Amino acid sequence: MIRIMFVCHGNICRSPMAEFIFRDMVKKAGIADRFVIESSATSTEEIWNGIGNPVYPPAKRELAKHGIGCDGKRAVQLKKSDYDKYDYFICMDSNNIRNTMRIFGDDKDGKVCKMMSFAGMNRDVSDPWYSGDFEQAYNDIYSGCKGFFEKFKGKA
Repeated sequence: MIRIMFVCHGNICRSPMAEFIFRDMVKKAGIADRFVIESSATSTEEIWNGIGNPVYPPAKRELAKHGIGCDGKRAVQLKKSDYDKYDYFICMDSNNIRNTMRIFGDDKDGKVCKMMSFAGMNRDVSDPWYSGDFEQAYNDIYSGCKGFFEKFKGKA
C-alpha cells in the first residue's frame, strides 16, 4: 500500500485537486485499493474553530469539467504525526516544501518532494489563487499525478 499526502498552503485549491485527480486515476486503473490518498495544508488560514473550509468553488468547477467530484472535502492542516503515517508528501511548490519541513523538523526518510518533479520539471505547480487560472493548475497537477502514477503503479 502506498500512502500519499498532497500538500499546499490552504488545502482548498491545488492539494485537493491533486488528491481527487489521483484518486480518479487509480480508480480508473482498478488499483484504488492499493493507495491511501489524502491532502492537507501547511497553514491554518482555511480552518476556523477546527472546521476546514470546503474546496474553493473555481477548483471544484475545474475538477467537475473533467468528471471529477470532490464533495465532502474540507481543509485540514498537516501535522508532525503525519510523517510516520504516509510514504510521500507531494508538495505543490517550494514554499510548501519549506513549510512542510518546518512542521516535520526533518525528512530523514526522504518523503517530501515537489509535484512537478514527477513530470520531469523543476518548477512549482501554477497557483490559481493568484493567477486565477485553474485550468493551468489542473494541467500541471494532472502531469505530476500521471508521472507519479506511471512511476509507482506497478509497486502498489
